[in-house]
Amino acid sequence: MEDEWLSHAKKLHAIASTGLHFGASDYDKERYAEVADIADRMLSDLGKVPINAIANLFPTYAKSYANPQIDVRGAVIKEDKILVVRERTDGLWTLPGGYADVGLSAAENTVKEVEEEANIQVKATRLYAVHHKAKHAYDPDMRDFYKFMFLCEPVDADQEPAPGPETSAAAYMRLDEIPPLSTGRVIMADLELAFKASRDPHFLTSFD
Repeated sequence: MEDEWLSHAKKLHAIASTGLHFGASDYDKERYAEVADIADRMLSDLGKVPINAIANLFPTYAKSYANPQIDVRGAVIKEDKILVVRERTDGLWTLPGGYADVGLSAAENTVKEVEEEANIQVKATRLYAVHHKAKHAYDPDMRDFYKFMFLCEPVDADQEPAPGPETSAAAYMRLDEIPPLSTGRVIMADLELAFKASRDPHFLTSFD
């Protein structure tokens, strides 16, 4: 669960961003700019990052209504093993996935990410979780995310995974074989829930 003060700072930041975009008067915008400065300083302190790094995390700041970002993940299970990939950025493991791109559905984005990161073609068969990142045991994040997680099936069951441009390894593993996870992206509970959903045809999508 996200730290309470981080949650407050993120909400202030979103209010300021939306207010600066829609503010009708210079007076309104000046007040929202003050709120933004307070929120930036809180996020900088909580995240232990330089204050000038905050702006780079929010490319649409004050340009539109502030919304959560979307992260998609694909769980491909075969012979009691799940497909995981090792990220080049941190050397840790995760379910294939990433930011959702404009112009594609959540399922289409997931299929694309699996192919890009593990070099296998899949079809998304079931949405098994929609989680608010802040409500689970992921690494703290100054941004706000909804995480869409799909069960996927390989188009060709014999196709072997291979790393893509953003990954350094891809493999099917049993749960007890999983190396350290990139817990800003996925946590073990996500993988365990994927197995639970895959084994139960009546499983209801988990959501917050």
